[in-house]
Amino acid sequence: VGDVAGMGSDLFGSFGEASCAALLVGASSPMIVAAGWGALMFPLALSGVGILVCMATSFVATDLMPVRDEKGIESALKMQLLVSTLLMTPCVYALAVTLLPAATCGMCVGGFVVGGVCSSPLKAFFCVGFGLWGGCVIGFVTEYYTSFSYTPVQEVANACRTGAATNIIYGLALGYKSAIVPVFLLSLIVYGAHTLAGFYGIALAALGMLSTLATCLAIDVYGPVCDNAGGIAEMCELHPSVREKTDALDAAGNTTAAIGKGFAIGSACLVGLALFGAFVTRLNDTGAKVTVDLLDPLTFAGLLVGSMLPYWFSAMTMKSVGKAANEMVIEIKRQFDANPNLLIPNHPDRPDYDRCIKISTDASLREMIAPGALVMFAPIVAGVVFGTKSVTGLLAGGIASGVQMAVSASNTGGAWDNAKKYIGKGGLNDLIARVEPDVVNELGDVKQKKSQIYKAAVTGDTVGDPLKDTSGPALNILMKLMAIISVVFADVFLAVNKGDGLIASWL
Repeated sequence: VGDVAGMGSDLFGSFGEASCAALLVGASSPMIVAAGWGALMFPLALSGVGILVCMATSFVATDLMPVRDEKGIESALKMQLLVSTLLMTPCVYALAVTLLPAATCGMCVGGFVVGGVCSSPLKAFFCVGFGLWGGCVIGFVTEYYTSFSYTPVQEVANACRTGAATNIIYGLALGYKSAIVPVFLLSLIVYGAHTLAGFYGIALAALGMLSTLATCLAIDVYGPVCDNAGGIAEMCELHPSVREKTDALDAAGNTTAAIGKGFAIGSACLVGLALFGAFVTRLNDTGAKVTVDLLDPLTFAGLLVGSMLPYWFSAMTMKSVGKAANEMVIEIKRQFDANPNLLIPNHPDRPDYDRCIKISTDASLREMIAPGALVMFAPIVAGVVFGTKSVTGLLAGGIASGVQMAVSASNTGGAWDNAKKYIGKGGLNDLIARVEPDVVNELGDVKQKKSQIYKAAVTGDTVGDPLKDTSGPALNILMKLMAIISVVFADVFLAVNKGDGLIASWL
């Protein structure tokens, strides 16, 4: 539910919102409108061609380069993303030179003016390319910091030798460090795209990052599907070799799942910024002449509040996970106390699974009301009470703070999860055998799951679950939803004292 439906709906929302932002900003350019329907629909054409490219890419793994052994699974999944990005690049160029206008207007020769910036089909191609290749790099950087095949997660696993506390410290440090490269990349993408085509370029960069979404989502949900297949094989008591194969597939899927999270966060940042541009464009289209000035006290105050919202939101979502977990543990303990036969292997008495499922599903719906209300009402209250200047600061602060929190939270949780799996697969067997000889049996096999090192890793994984599965991914919604609500309610904000808010009546 979380890894497939949740991540899929998040990325689908990013796709829709990026398309809306590009269409809205593009429609503000008289030259794009004059060029006809094809130029206006350029953002949607990118999305459509991306689907076809991803369909063609799938044949690489199934026919041209099929997997021959376990070692080839992970490389085949990564190759899908690389091939789809390579194939999409010339398609973007062809669409740009075919659909976008290359006219002459004043100082703008061989292009079009959008948002006050002189752009061209070639510049639009570069904007999409920045997002397309930037997303690919962000995905692989995210994987580097969360896969146990690389040094960062192995360092976290080694930190478990001295207990859960050092594991937590190393994991948090990894998460903060993992935000450096993605933030620099996003900054370069934003600067380059805005220089070439204004906010229209940023919206195109977001669409470029999402243009290979079908492939990205396919390799992202690969792990959960294989994990569930392994669970079914175990419950049906199939031959152990079946479980071994599904475990190998799941292990490869775990590393590629991180790529999907990186794409989701990076695209959410660009989509939020593109919608921010659409908000300012919509205000200016009404004659409001809005500029974002950080020296303005209302704008700066909004910036501080917006930077705080991701922390408030994350606190609410993490506490919600804790409350639901408490309810679940208490219910499981109650069932064990009521019927001790549940602790006997292969006993015919079965637990009350329905009750546990009801606790988790009820909590997931109930506990999302308050965080959802916070995200939806924050821009509305800011715009109605304090005016459009505070909304611009609120959106800028929410995006700047949210993207870094989302990256660090997701990667910290992913690193702790894979550090536990690294130890469970025997990555620290030599160390465990040396410092905890009591967990080595007569045959010399290390029972790593009975060791204190593994228990320290489990503690880290438990702490990381609400970070990587709840708070981190949910911040994507915060960045996008605040921006899209601001666009929708722009006319309402302007209707209150011409955009100055109710506070103008009180001062």
